[in-house]
Amino acid sequence: MGGDLVIKTGEAAGKTAIMQAWFLGQEGGYAMIDALFGDINPSGKLTISFPRSAGHVPAYYSYKPSSRRGYNLGLDVTPLFPFGYGLSYTQFEYSNVRLSSPSMDKHGKVTISIDVKNTGKRNGAEVVQMYIRDDFSSVPRPVKELKGFKKIGLNAGESQTVSFSIDKELLSFYDKDMKWVIESGDFTIMVGGSSDKTMDVKLKVK
Repeated sequence: MGGDLVIKTGEAAGKTAIMQAWFLGQEGGYAMIDALFGDINPSGKLTISFPRSAGHVPAYYSYKPSSRRGYNLGLDVTPLFPFGYGLSYTQFEYSNVRLSSPSMDKHGKVTISIDVKNTGKRNGAEVVQMYIRDDFSSVPRPVKELKGFKKIGLNAGESQTVSFSIDKELLSFYDKDMKWVIESGDFTIMVGGSSDKTMDVKLKVK
């Protein structure tokens, strides 16, 4: 069975933490205890968005630009815990996001890179995520879509450059005629530790 476990632990003493477990199986208890006592450093990320209340359902990160307006009542429509969110016993800092070229041909490729540093006192692993938005398209597109991710291990104080290759396939979509196409124009490329914590750069497709 799955459920929520509210705990106070070692390095997080004085802070409340939530552990969400879904059908972990007979070894699940051992995994939970290892995480709670710090024998392992958690590095998992959420594959769903957690709503703030029942009235906030459905909650998902890849909504269309015209959605999530708070029903015109000024309500907070951001998720309680966003897609891609996850905590660790250490901290990671992102910096220096850059593209190998600010533009690309429809059949070309570019590389986006970002520096990730473990700024905490413990070794840990981080899941670096890349999202893409088509800024202007012939049909409505999501504000962001997960297009790549990499898990890296970093010792305390260590830095690493993480790169993703972007090509035609990652920028294409089905148009109004249900054809798989890539359109010229501007794209926003976002990289970070969760769907709501990213650094972005602009890419122009010619």
